Amino acid sequence: MDTGPGRAFDEAFCALLARLYRRAAALTGHRGTAGDIVHDAYLKLAARPDRLLAHPEPCAYAFSALLSVARDTWRRESRLEPVGASAPGPGERRFPPARGHEPAHGPGGSWDGGVEQRIAELETLRLLGGLTARQAAVVVLVDLYGYTIDQAAGILSVHRGTAARSRARALDRLRTALAAPGPADPGPAASARRVPPQRTPRQHGTPRPRRTGRGRIEPEGPMM
Repeated sequence: MDTGPGRAFDEAFCALLARLYRRAAALTGHRGTAGDIVHDAYLKLAARPDRLLAHPEPCAYAFSALLSVARDTWRRESRLEPVGASAPGPGERRFPPARGHEPAHGPGGSWDGGVEQRIAELETLRLLGGLTARQAAVVVLVDLYGYTIDQAAGILSVHRGTAARSRARALDRLRTALAAPGPADPGPAASARRVPPQRTPRQHGTPRPRRTGRGRIEPEGPMM
């Protein structure tokens, strides 16, 4: 029977499995994707099992790995899967939304099938993908899960000032990303202004114009 670090790691990870799965489902909004993210996080943590076992806050350490895997997964899916394409399969259910994040409704008050919620989740992951791992972790803990700066610093095992600076920089980057305009469409008028004028080729035998001393332009050759 294996009684080494591998078994201790598996037991520690299994103790966190339910919470990690719930957080993965909250991040992705999709049951299958959440399972894949948790599995990938397990493989990532299992490469260095001693780090999880020795960490004073193993749940926070595992959540940081989970968030990193979720960001990488979103980057892959954003290039391959159109928004709203991950509808639940037969017998599959969505996890209930967190308090304050009830399902969005379309025109007329009808439920939109979770499309708006999925778009919001993907946009959140896109914005988190522009942050460093520490900045994203602080924002998730403080601004999404409601921890204080002191609590977040303790979970991440950093000084309070480090957590506060990471959050301030993260919020600055998020504000910049949200305020950045998209590429402007020059429109047909601007495109037309950039088209160089076409020169009409001179027909063979046509006299070349010449400038006279008084500024008048007259054709060369005899007048017909």
